[in-house]
Amino acid sequence: MADLRLGLLLNAVSPAVGGVLVRGEKGTAKSTMVRALAGLLPEIATVDGCRFACDPAAPDPQCPDGPHHAPAAGERPAHLVELPVGVSEDRVVGSLDLERALAEGVKAYEPGLLARAHRGVLYIDEVNLLQDHLVDLLLDAAAMGRSYVEREGVSVRHAARFLLVGTMNPEEGELRPQLLDRFGLTVEIAATRDAAERAEVVRRRLAYDADPAGFADRFAGQERALAERITAARALLPEVELTDGALRQITAVCAAFEVDGLRADIVMARTAVALAAWAGRREVLEEDVRKAAQLALPHRRRRNPFDAPGLDEEQLDRTLQEHAPEDEDPEDDGPGPDGDGPDGGGQGPDGGGPDGGAPAPGDAPEDSVASTDPGSEPAAAQPGEAVPPQGPGGGRESAPVAAGDPYRTRLFAVQGTGKGAQGRRSPAETDGGHTIRARRPQGRLAHLHLSATLRAAAPHQVARGRQERALVLHRDDFREQVRRGRESNLVLFVVDASGSMAARQRMTAVKGAVLSLLMDAYQRRDKIGMVTFRGTGAELALPPTSSVEVGAARLEQLPTGGRTPLAAGLLRAHEVLRVERMRDPNRRPLLVVVTDGRATGGRDAVAQSHRAAGLLAAQGIASVVLDCESGPVRLGLSRTLAGHLGATAVTLDELRAEGVASLVRDSRSSAPRKAA
Repeated sequence: MADLRLGLLLNAVSPAVGGVLVRGEKGTAKSTMVRALAGLLPEIATVDGCRFACDPAAPDPQCPDGPHHAPAAGERPAHLVELPVGVSEDRVVGSLDLERALAEGVKAYEPGLLARAHRGVLYIDEVNLLQDHLVDLLLDAAAMGRSYVEREGVSVRHAARFLLVGTMNPEEGELRPQLLDRFGLTVEIAATRDAAERAEVVRRRLAYDADPAGFADRFAGQERALAERITAARALLPEVELTDGALRQITAVCAAFEVDGLRADIVMARTAVALAAWAGRREVLEEDVRKAAQLALPHRRRRNPFDAPGLDEEQLDRTLQEHAPEDEDPEDDGPGPDGDGPDGGGQGPDGGGPDGGAPAPGDAPEDSVASTDPGSEPAAAQPGEAVPPQGPGGGRESAPVAAGDPYRTRLFAVQGTGKGAQGRRSPAETDGGHTIRARRPQGRLAHLHLSATLRAAAPHQVARGRQERALVLHRDDFREQVRRGRESNLVLFVVDASGSMAARQRMTAVKGAVLSLLMDAYQRRDKIGMVTFRGTGAELALPPTSSVEVGAARLEQLPTGGRTPLAAGLLRAHEVLRVERMRDPNRRPLLVVVTDGRATGGRDAVAQSHRAAGLLAAQGIASVVLDCESGPVRLGLSRTLAGHLGATAVTLDELRAEGVASLVRDSRSSAPRKAA
């Protein structure tokens, strides 16, 4: 947890660093650590009575509660504002009383969470699950330092500069690159594997549950000392010198890792200065630059969507040595004046090692994820090589083969108009998008349709005794906008891993196609799941999740061999979709069956698979069959299966052919169209 502790403290010393993104497995006390930061932050001076935390020394001239002339000042603790994943847009930016605005002509504005977080901390737990339209609001506020509310001719704007802290479990999906870049630092954390440390964690938790106040008193002295050190570091921060040599190292490292833009250079410079101030020094050293790179660059380096964040430590050391200040000898292996070697082997700025006491993200070797298949070969084995162990159906297994290079696929969309979470795939009624019609409000009025409201009220003005210019409105007059956008879907892959698919070149192409579809799902913000079938049955290889990276990893590890229980795969998919429909009725599924159409395992195996396909078709599930049959003689089994599914059969070549427009949109889905 040392990197997380250090990252939070550096932001407390210098809020200009830009916040922290905390990535880690569940149950590692990410949220507990972040919430503990609030008690360490120095108090802030505010204008008395201002709901927007204006600084008395420099009040915001556009403050809705202003203007503030010679304001009375007071002090209060900096707020830590939590932004729930399911929060509504009006709670984020604030809400206008539209009835008063129209009927009385006054601005009745209630500040939102962005206003409350001004000059404090905005904390988002499970930030990767935040809806896209809320992410857009955060991006605007983080970029401009202001929040804008523009509704029906009423405009409100106020300052919104905050320290952005987010936590996430990578297994549940990644962040959009735009929001990822807004976090100054990122840290990877994991639960300790040391039994003694785990025992101490449990012991302290039980002690806290037994006596919360007494437990807090035990550490009150340490927390006061930590808060005083933050205050001292803040005071020292303006005096820290960023030398030309240190700045050259920063820019050289950013260039070496090919980060986009210049934000990384600026964040690294601010982080290195904060590290020096935290250590009580007035000059930035190489160890500060190195640590700043480990915190600020892993999420900014160029990488494929399925690559985990991380840095090449050898490349970092090499770049730092090549651009070391001229008065230092990078080849000297002896201790420096402070007892530190050239590789930063001494004390780091936080009292631990040069890395703050924790290994940097990406230190694990790239091939550290081993196949769980007992018959797979060691890493040195050639992909596709046959191995002695028998598969689950009594056939010979092949070790997993690598996927082919991913490519851009055509858009797959579900017919009709849905009401699912915002995304980029199928048409839906959403909070974003363009307005298509008006309707009476369903619940609280959120998006007023002004012209429709005026048309509804106009015929009744004489009867309501309208006088002068005021428009007499009743609650029944209000109309809300119905907006058409796009939703995300559940894309469930049903992958044939039987012996008929085991040819090395063929499986490489098939995996490349599925990997391409996974990348498409990542870009369109879908949930994905994966069912595989071979041998005697089918298994849920990946329960529905937002983490496309996990899906890509499971695909790489997929071995092949055994019989082809196609019916079992389809029935397992039907069960998975049934359960997911109960969990989230608004998220519509898209079934992608990857097979050559063969079915073995009994005399009526083909008939069973067709009956299973008919069961899915009866549920109105939009489907695509990815036809993997190859060779000069083709039996057309996949296309027969597609007919029973009510789906479109697409070959591997047609998946990226320019002539294919929209595969699923043209499929014979039985779901009825809804009127716009």
